Amino acid sequence: MSQQNEQFKKLVSHCKEYGFIYQSSEIYDGLAAVYDYGPYGVELKNNIKQYWWMAMTQMHENIVGIDSAIFMSPSVWKASGHVDAFSDPMLDNKDSNKRYRADQLIEEYCEKIENKIKKDVTKAAKKFGDDFDEAQFRSTNQRIIDRQSKIDATLGRMNDLLKADDMAGLKEMIEELEITCPVSGSKNWTDIRQFNLMFSTQLGNIAGEESKLYLRPETAQGIFVNYLNVQKTSRQKLPFGIAQIGKAFRNEIVARQFIFRMREFEQLEMQFFVKPGTQQEWYAHWKEARLNWHKALGTDASKLRYHDHEKLAHYADAAVDIEFEFPFGFRELEGIHSRTDFDLGAHQELSGKKLQYFDPESNESYVPYVVETSLGCDRMFLAMMGNALQEETVPDADGKDSTRVLLKLPYPIAPVKCAVMPLLKNKEQLTSKAREVLDKLKFDFNCQYDEKDAIGRRYRRQDAIGTPFCVTIDFDTLEDDTVTVRDRDTMKQERVKIDEVAGIVSGKVAMKSLFKSVTA
Repeated sequence: MSQQNEQFKKLVSHCKEYGFIYQSSEIYDGLAAVYDYGPYGVELKNNIKQYWWMAMTQMHENIVGIDSAIFMSPSVWKASGHVDAFSDPMLDNKDSNKRYRADQLIEEYCEKIENKIKKDVTKAAKKFGDDFDEAQFRSTNQRIIDRQSKIDATLGRMNDLLKADDMAGLKEMIEELEITCPVSGSKNWTDIRQFNLMFSTQLGNIAGEESKLYLRPETAQGIFVNYLNVQKTSRQKLPFGIAQIGKAFRNEIVARQFIFRMREFEQLEMQFFVKPGTQQEWYAHWKEARLNWHKALGTDASKLRYHDHEKLAHYADAAVDIEFEFPFGFRELEGIHSRTDFDLGAHQELSGKKLQYFDPESNESYVPYVVETSLGCDRMFLAMMGNALQEETVPDADGKDSTRVLLKLPYPIAPVKCAVMPLLKNKEQLTSKAREVLDKLKFDFNCQYDEKDAIGRRYRRQDAIGTPFCVTIDFDTLEDDTVTVRDRDTMKQERVKIDEVAGIVSGKVAMKSLFKSVTA
């Protein structure tokens, strides 16, 4: 097993063992690609959503929020193009009976070549040491140049075939590249066909096209159909944005990689309405602003990158993904898209209702253009967990080296901010004092009372769920009202007055500490 696979396996196991994520309906053998968030998982997820929501609405006077319904008129999805064109190119392997997305098979083929490049770069870096210039090495080493050219040519050809909707050409390409099934190892493929991803249901108990409804495949359309309501009632002037957090549903045939690709997921989306002709300026603004939002969480810049879309959706004039390096490679985390006036224009045409904005400065009416930012909440959760989960060698109570599992989450988004612990659980004066401290702190942030096991084991348990601070109540506390505050990352312990604890912890776990480094 590769180091990356082993790392990912540990991450999935940690999520289950420590109450972050469970398989849905696990007692009935589970439901594939559907997951439940446990006690610590739901806290972490809520904190991610709060950080995003504050960054959008609280930090911007011209962005407001809504919460639109999951069910909408089927006409919404007709106008948006989802009924006719929301599909993925799928093919089956005849020997394994496994189904795959054609574009993902080709992308994985290119990733294998990229991994060979990375190995060459790593070897060269070790050989040349501090004098190594990676950019120069990549641009001058002929083997790397040839491999990169192969990647570029392969992806370019794939995008051309996808743009032309040439499924036969796509299959021919897979055969030429000799791409095999990961399960059977064979090249015995079916033809490629498009598969619609929307879940359908019905209104009431009578089946028929007239009562057919869809579970929304995205949250954006709920924003677009409410554009005029929001603009008028909140008295917004262009440019302004509408933010929304909500569930979306896609009938993914190839759902995999834990919570990275699921059939039920949550989106954090903001649609920013602008004057036509200014969309590229705002696209550049939000591209930078969103990357800064991610960096403010302390994520290593080398784990984040832009990936410009070569194949643009029919409604877009620019699109880029912010990708994160998961244990299984760089994958899309967030998309920034310049959607032009397609959505509002399509809904205006099909509904017959004017969705225009009267511009008092130019004395004209027009359909606004839209710049979208769309972040997958579950993917963000996975990125945060993958980035934070570490193993460290530290001295134990006896001075010997031991390994601690550490979930080094940014303090403001940690599920539990402070654990309160009596030194001994069978001493009533210590436990009652610990409860008293807990009752003071729980009004300021999420706290946890922990008295089971030796104090060292309790520290390790809190490290594993990412708790930034542990407050220990001992016999000295009963004499002078001081406690020991332990920092998760440094493991340093400080003796402070009980009345000082809330201020110390609050200063480190407050959301505002993240926004200080968000510059755009």
